[in-house]
Amino acid sequence: MIIDAHCHAGLGDVMPDPLGGRSADAPLRRYAARAARAGIAHTLLMAPPSDDYTVANRAVARLVRAAPHRWTGIAFVGTRADAGRIATMVGTAVDRWGFRAIKVHWRDGDMTDEVARVAQDRRLPVVHDPGGDVQQVDHFSARYPDVAWVIPHLSSFADDWRAQVRLTDLLESRPNVFTDTSGVRYIDVLVDALRRAGAHKVLFGTDGPYLHPAVELAKVQVMQLAPAARHLVLAGNVQRLVSRVRRSTPIPH
Repeated sequence: MIIDAHCHAGLGDVMPDPLGGRSADAPLRRYAARAARAGIAHTLLMAPPSDDYTVANRAVARLVRAAPHRWTGIAFVGTRADAGRIATMVGTAVDRWGFRAIKVHWRDGDMTDEVARVAQDRRLPVVHDPGGDVQQVDHFSARYPDVAWVIPHLSSFADDWRAQVRLTDLLESRPNVFTDTSGVRYIDVLVDALRRAGAHKVLFGTDGPYLHPAVELAKVQVMQLAPAARHLVLAGNVQRLVSRVRRSTPIPH
């Protein structure tokens, strides 16, 4: 099985649909078709960046409920706009909808202790895009060693290789820091991260529907990993990280 650990449920307000889709879900439908052709069987799905994550997470929950064999949800929160209610938002997502991780993006504010405490209490990995601010990752991963910190793009979608190398230092030294492959365009930086930190610290992700899943998968394929390492990157790591979730109540059927 190949599992995509990083996909959004649409483009949101980040960009218009460049292919002129007539509905908001057209980009996700294209992603699903492309992923199926590439052999990607399951995807962790989160909202696109939004001004209202309560509404956005509910939309993701509808998609997950309609096809639980295809999607697993991630709860997106804004550390500024949602401050003071993150435990409630995540609790709803985990207990009612079966979500398995928390997502925080730099555009919505810096990481906070509020998010980290919820993740710790719920045994949820945090998918944190720090926009290249590796110092934040260093601080919170040290402060909350029981939380798994998954840092997409080796910390920088903007191709800041210096930040990516600093993140690799943390991957190598900090047991609870992980990354995903999505959007990492400097392939030798990614190869070096795998070499130094080990395949158990790297998750396959696409950042769909913004990026093509087959193109992102090709990066992993050309690295010619040993079978055991390939399994960890393509499925085993994400399965392990999302398996510890603590729910307060069972998900209703």
